[in-house]
Amino acid sequence: MSQITVLTGPERRRRWRDDEKLAILEEAFAPGACVSEVARRREVSSSLIYTWRRQASSATSGPGFVEAVVTEAGARPEPGCQAVIQVELASARLNIGAAASPALVGAVLRALR
Repeated sequence: MSQITVLTGPERRRRWRDDEKLAILEEAFAPGACVSEVARRREVSSSLIYTWRRQASSATSGPGFVEAVVTEAGARPEPGCQAVIQVELASARLNIGAAASPALVGAVLRALR
């Protein structure tokens, strides 16, 4: 018959809060910093630091800001102007023409939020 040993006690895996991860990333990738030295000092694997950096960059690589031009209320673009707001979602594309009223554009953008 074989013997089984059950170990109980605190969890061996360390849990890092987001603010701790961010502080370590800022320290590790500051100009002149060495990732392996920061990892040693903070008692974390250097590969985990690179994993956190990859996760942070993928989280921010979504939609970003684009330049928008706002005109006075009631002002209409020239008839030949093809200005369009284009919103692309995972399963659809929405185009809002330049002749759309500000109320309509506002309602559509609020609905997309």
